[in-house]
Amino acid sequence: MWFDPGFDIEPDYRAMTFRYGPDTFGPMPERRHLDDIRQSLRDPCCTGPEIPYIVSMDVGRKADRTDLIGRNLLYGAMIYAGGTLGSEPVRSQGHVHAVSVSCGCSTPEVYEIWDGEAVIYMQESAQDQPGSCYAVHAKPGQVVVVPPAWAHCTVNADPSRPMAFGAWCVRDYGFDYADVRRHGGLAYFPEVRTGGLSWVHNDAYEPSSLILREARGAEELGLTSGMSIYEQYERDHELFRFVTDPQTARDIWAVHKP
Repeated sequence: MWFDPGFDIEPDYRAMTFRYGPDTFGPMPERRHLDDIRQSLRDPCCTGPEIPYIVSMDVGRKADRTDLIGRNLLYGAMIYAGGTLGSEPVRSQGHVHAVSVSCGCSTPEVYEIWDGEAVIYMQESAQDQPGSCYAVHAKPGQVVVVPPAWAHCTVNADPSRPMAFGAWCVRDYGFDYADVRRHGGLAYFPEVRTGGLSWVHNDAYEPSSLILREARGAEELGLTSGMSIYEQYERDHELFRFVTDPQTARDIWAVHKP
């Protein structure tokens, strides 16, 4: 199943790249190599796809580019390979969004799955006590929001095939890997088992419980189910201000549950 992201972009899984339409801007993707992420895997010596995933930061309609820059808002597009990294599914290494100079705080991220299946894993902190931990399963068209300052990673939930998705984030983004790497990964490792994924606690963290749930959307942040998050931006350019200036939604973040 393919969910239309609302602008002309197409993943090329064989070449691990994106094709942009004539009215779409976008860069050459950045390729993440297996050696780049080993430090955060359960088995750092594992084998797997040499290019587990690619990232194209700053894509969209050419007509929107000036407005996006002015709002400090950025849309990224990602492809994750199929296969496994040892016993784990293909996933990112995990990070925390660094404090952005533009707003003086860590910022959220709004994910939308286009093709395949994902789990967005997140935990309140990358310190020894990780706080609440969630593994949110999402299918094409579903949206998951990672709150500011939460450590998180993206998992390809179906190792039999690649996955593609997009996400809104702040333009002056930065990733903090230090605490995740110090713990050898996040608080839970996903493992591929017959019938789906299982989760193994990382003993470098204090004990914590893991909540498994399906993506539920984010109506409390003004998002509409069934419409791409890019089209929602085009309908209301102010909608994603909570991404670039999280303090505008501080009351929501105080009670937000992924």
